[in-house]
Amino acid sequence: MTDDRRRCGLVAVVGAPNAGKSTLVNALVGQKVAIVSPKAQTTRTKLLGVAIEGDAQLLLVDTPGIFEPKRRFDRAMVAAAWDGAAGADIVALVVDGKGGLGPKVTGIVERIAARPEPKHLVLNKVDLADKAKLLGHAEKLNALVAFDEIWFVSAQTGDGVPELKSALARLMPAGPWHYPADQVSDATERALATEITREQLFLQLHAELPYASAVETERYEERPDGSVEIHQQILVERPTQRAIVLGKGGERIKQIGARARVQLATLMERPVHLYLHVKVKEGWAEDREVYRDMGLDWVE
Repeated sequence: MTDDRRRCGLVAVVGAPNAGKSTLVNALVGQKVAIVSPKAQTTRTKLLGVAIEGDAQLLLVDTPGIFEPKRRFDRAMVAAAWDGAAGADIVALVVDGKGGLGPKVTGIVERIAARPEPKHLVLNKVDLADKAKLLGHAEKLNALVAFDEIWFVSAQTGDGVPELKSALARLMPAGPWHYPADQVSDATERALATEITREQLFLQLHAELPYASAVETERYEERPDGSVEIHQQILVERPTQRAIVLGKGGERIKQIGARARVQLATLMERPVHLYLHVKVKEGWAEDREVYRDMGLDWVE
């Protein structure tokens, strides 16, 4: 393929928490690049997934869910979401098709209405939604914003995803690819390791604890045998939270580490030695260094 035939563009994937944005980005890329859990607000920073379709390269910005922020940390996540949409060739609004159109969704629609970028509505989870409700959602949202296209997909099952991907590819502007054909994300392996461990916190811990924790990769070393050694600390706010993460006899943190290690070894295609410890750091959500390590801006 000659460079003059290539196309490349930015697609900002935005929406309310738990709409399925990360699952959709993974489906479009064709493999896991963003962490996923049933809990809302799993994604904390914007992440770039790279998908290839014919002569087009799609740069998919997976953004944190947009919600009404209450804390500095919340404001930083929402700011990252809107920053991810800036200058995109297409803004793809992902809406949970089986849910209602509450103020979280309508508030986002009102915000994007005045934006200059072409806007596509992606009604997700069609495998779980009532068809009449889906059509009602499409009609109501299109009355608020004149969407260029409306798509009905299931990111989980893949239904409708190939058609969406082909259409987005055709709309990308002419230009050279920004990444090699075999690169699927802009995240480093070090950043990926942090995210995979954090995903396990969301999957294995309950209630509010995953939101009160953070993961920092302290050491990341290549071993001579080709394997990688990773040391991470899990930050929590109180000693009682530390006890929960550790579990009885340290069983919970062993499970978190074991499942994260298996995923990382698969994604990195080499052995991984993962070492975790839990640190109580009261007020970590007000620490500038933690924000910097996460790739979030400090928001007043």
